[in-house]
Amino acid sequence: MAQEPPVGAVNPMRARLRNMGMAGLIFGATFLAYLPAVHGGFLWDDEGHVTKPELQSFHGLVRIWGEVGATQQYYPLLHSAFWVEHRLWGDSLVGYHLMNLLLHAGAACLVVAIMRRLALPGAGLAGLLFALHPVCVESVAWISEQKNTLSAVFYLGAMLAYLHFDRDRRRSHYYLALGLFLLALLSKTVTATLPAALLVIFWWQRARLDWRRDVLPLAPWLLLGACGGLFSAWMERTIIGAGGAEFALTPVQRGLVAGRAICFYLGKLAWPADLMFIYPRWNVNPAVGWQYLFPLAVLVLLAALGWVARRRRGPLAAFLLFVGTLFPSLGFLNVYPFVFSYVADHFQYLACLGILAPVASMLTAATARLPTATRRAIPILGGVLLTMLAVLTWRQSTQYGDAETLFRETLARNPACWMAHNNLGNILAKIPGRLPEAMAHYESALQTRPDFAEAHFNLANALAETPEHRPEAIVHYEAALRGKPDYPEAHNNLGETLAKIPERRPQAIAQFEAALRINPEFAEAHNNLGVALSSAPDRRPQAIAQFEAALRARPDFAEAHFNLANLLAKTPDRLPEAIAQYEAALRGKPDFAEAHFNLGWVLLRMPDRQQDGLAHFEAALRIQPDLAPAREMLDRLRAIQR
Repeated sequence: MAQEPPVGAVNPMRARLRNMGMAGLIFGATFLAYLPAVHGGFLWDDEGHVTKPELQSFHGLVRIWGEVGATQQYYPLLHSAFWVEHRLWGDSLVGYHLMNLLLHAGAACLVVAIMRRLALPGAGLAGLLFALHPVCVESVAWISEQKNTLSAVFYLGAMLAYLHFDRDRRRSHYYLALGLFLLALLSKTVTATLPAALLVIFWWQRARLDWRRDVLPLAPWLLLGACGGLFSAWMERTIIGAGGAEFALTPVQRGLVAGRAICFYLGKLAWPADLMFIYPRWNVNPAVGWQYLFPLAVLVLLAALGWVARRRRGPLAAFLLFVGTLFPSLGFLNVYPFVFSYVADHFQYLACLGILAPVASMLTAATARLPTATRRAIPILGGVLLTMLAVLTWRQSTQYGDAETLFRETLARNPACWMAHNNLGNILAKIPGRLPEAMAHYESALQTRPDFAEAHFNLANALAETPEHRPEAIVHYEAALRGKPDYPEAHNNLGETLAKIPERRPQAIAQFEAALRINPEFAEAHNNLGVALSSAPDRRPQAIAQFEAALRARPDFAEAHFNLANLLAKTPDRLPEAIAQYEAALRGKPDFAEAHFNLGWVLLRMPDRQQDGLAHFEAALRIQPDLAPAREMLDRLRAIQR
């Protein structure tokens, strides 16, 4: 980090034109490099991040801020941004991708502004390196990672504002910086590392930290960051699921993960080859000697940089910025993705600036000392480097076109990735005729990880499609529940499969009840329990109560309305209630042929509504022409009328 001396006053108009030109170059280059991702579809957990239907109202916005668990992670500003975006362009995914591109390019422009505020050479190169480096593709092309791009804008904006405050000590700049820092924390709490990063910068600038000038103003920031980090760690462990045996690493193992992760990320920055969505998960074994080489290499590098810092603090400051920003994802804290990999490209989105910006500065400073004839070739070499990075980013972006492509590319590079096998199986299972291929991927996932509850569950769902495979389906549902006893969906689906075997109906009822003990608001389990109970005349009142509970949890549940109507229709004085329930089922599912047919039957029993009943039989046949009972009833009614 060589400091560039001032060179005199700069023409303001020329400076504005230069800034506009650089911004235009960054935005244009970013858009072109990421063009393949603009029309990309939903990937993996995108549907869990983009605003769900129950949160799309103004009341939903209140829930985003006031209800922990209403969204996948408690990042209320991020989910408020998604809420606004849904209002602007609804379900059009292009809008979300363009927003990510704009935020990423905006963050790159802020990098340029910060470099210039620090009087560092190579500001434009640093911004372009960040904008075009392929390790950023995962954060920019994946809609869910808008948490990275949005928080980066606030993080870098807060840094820039605080650097202004550090120079002029104006309170307005301090409060602006603090406000932006709060917005960053509410977008993603990895930004809690900002005050530490600022302290590193001040140490680099002044060789020491002054308590009153440097540390005291940032003390509230450090407290806010610590609170945000601890809250996120609690969320990861208790709500998202980053707990259990897979996360029970010893301190030595965590040190081994951290050392290897630092080396990994540095390697991907220097040579961005074989980037992938999910990297292989390391087997961290303290008994294996070579695994200690990674933390040892980090310590040796740190010691060397400390020795160099006696004359030049820049390299050590850069390394501290890089490692400090990576700290939340180095293995000392549990984060859910560790269940399938200890590293991910999106973990180093902000951290990579600790390397890219100083490298750009040092390269630019070094070229200034070259002979004039040699210096003329430098822009060409720089253009070649940036073009190569842009091409790599373009190629990497094509993998994010759709989920099937992404997981196939992941498996091509990481064939043992059980998570990718399972997710690809889920995609294929929804495509007619590709269920056998989906089952093969579930089986591959289980070969790598035999206790993977979700793969057992998904394979069981596929097997349950055909009666002859139901015994195998039951075996896999039970395996899923051994691996994950508090799995309400597995209890429910096992119950559905058992209910199709008459002699096992009591066991089915027990499974539905187990699902409801875990999740009392599980509408499907209430409905299935109601169906199982309704087969016994003496338990019909309990069945009705279950259907009503299902509808309280999910008022638009057409099947629950239909099943409740069927029971109510068995009691003559409750026919009006039955009719209302059939009509509610048809409002939620207008092409529900059986509801039309049963409603027609009920209406025939009411002297003044027989023509309406006839109309519902006709509607049932329009929807399902092979519905023989409706055809027979309609023919008989027409014969009587003639």
